[in-house]
Amino acid sequence: MKIAIAGSGAIGSGFGYLLKKGGHEVTLMDFWEDHIQAVQQNGLTIAVNGQQDNIDIPMDKPENIQEKFDVVFIFTKSMYLQGMLEAIEHTLAGNTKVVCLLNGLGHEKTIAEYIPKENIIMGTTVWTASLEAPGKTSLMGQGPVEVQEVDPKGKEAALTLVQVLSDCGLNGIYSADVHFTTWRKACVNGTLNTLSALLDANIEELLQSDYVQHLIREIVEEFSRAAKAKGIGLEVEEMITYLNEASKKVGTHYPSMHQDIMNKRPTEVDFLTGEVAKIGAKNGFKTPKSQTLTELIHAKEDVLGISREH
Repeated sequence: MKIAIAGSGAIGSGFGYLLKKGGHEVTLMDFWEDHIQAVQQNGLTIAVNGQQDNIDIPMDKPENIQEKFDVVFIFTKSMYLQGMLEAIEHTLAGNTKVVCLLNGLGHEKTIAEYIPKENIIMGTTVWTASLEAPGKTSLMGQGPVEVQEVDPKGKEAALTLVQVLSDCGLNGIYSADVHFTTWRKACVNGTLNTLSALLDANIEELLQSDYVQHLIREIVEEFSRAAKAKGIGLEVEEMITYLNEASKKVGTHYPSMHQDIMNKRPTEVDFLTGEVAKIGAKNGFKTPKSQTLTELIHAKEDVLGISREH
């Protein structure tokens, strides 16, 4: 299968590596010049669950790639999704499947402006990754990659993708309700990511604080109410249990928003707690914790001189 990774940072490079090792023809696409040059000159250096490797893999900016692909995985930051869709449009054939595994909420609507719904596959992953330097990354995890088609016409393609992911060690699962899993992951990121970035703590350190535990519950309650407004049942107690179980598996990990802040990159907060605050305002209920967390993250970006232009 001919596969492209649109947005080949930490997690995108990791998926590209495993898909190539699984026998597929993989091309990495990104805009970061230093990362592209490092991979072109020295290959991709990666540690997967601690196991080191180096692999030659094609990588370039989207505008320099003229091929068409069977499948394109999108791994950009949420705020760069629209720009990436515009940049890769020429690489999409009439039957190219586009797989969105982004953090955050509201992406299906954006993708549908560019891609026929029968070609869109939405999903979530709990794998984690870190980009240590240009051309050098790590991928950690054993959890599932859940996917589901947007349009019933795309079910066969989604099932094929599940098999491809599983064959490559990425634990593909066909989701019974990808909208629920998307909201559940957004809630994980809206709690642990935001608090980790603000408090400069890994997940294990966060959860040792009773104040953090109290904040998490309040944030989850707001996510649950916003999800309900969208017709999705995100139960508070179930979500708290899920958060605690998930945290045990990656306790010493610093989430992506913390990595963004430390590396002076803009965060995805507007598509997490920011989106919850918007839903609350639109539907007439208050989301004080989500609103405050969003403002605090943006304030930290401002203090550190991080530009949000995109």
